[in-house]
Amino acid sequence: MTSRTPTGDRCPWARAPGPEQDYHDAEWGIPSHDDRHLFELLLLEGAQAGLSWSTILAKREHYRVVLDGFDPERVVAYDRSKLEALLADPGIVRNRLKVHGTVRNARAFLAVQEEFGSFDAYLWAWVDGTPVVTRRRPGDGLPATTDLSERLSKELKRRGFTFVGPTIVYAYLQAVGVVDDHVAGCPSARPA
Repeated sequence: MTSRTPTGDRCPWARAPGPEQDYHDAEWGIPSHDDRHLFELLLLEGAQAGLSWSTILAKREHYRVVLDGFDPERVVAYDRSKLEALLADPGIVRNRLKVHGTVRNARAFLAVQEEFGSFDAYLWAWVDGTPVVTRRRPGDGLPATTDLSERLSKELKRRGFTFVGPTIVYAYLQAVGVVDDHVAGCPSARPA
């Protein structure tokens, strides 16, 4: 990804040139309707729990390789041997619960696709297909959770997903553009 906006009043977390800024400018807050991308970010946000997003961005390309392009139909079929190989791979976060959670999340993801026709249809129904747009001032900060992330987290857990607490779900909603939290004046902010 390459930066396409000036540094101006960019969101404070993405002002320094580098991978986080590129991610901010090219992806964060942009509505995604591609199930593969939605699955990718669901797994990456879960992997990020307790770590920095820059750590995950640095490992993202390797995750794409070892998780078969984030294809949930391939991930759901991972056996003990594949999971042990992942746990030995320094190119990803080698947390046993997170690695095993990829299979659990693939299973739940595929069940949602089966029920709703796509994960996209399921996810975007939570906001009637329209992103929730906020425009806080640069110093205001963001909440850790919202009512939406609390409700969706509870429902995802009920459906068998893991690493989907309300804080992770809120970050996920921002990542895939269901929630657009670019600060007021950020060049990457889309019209409300």
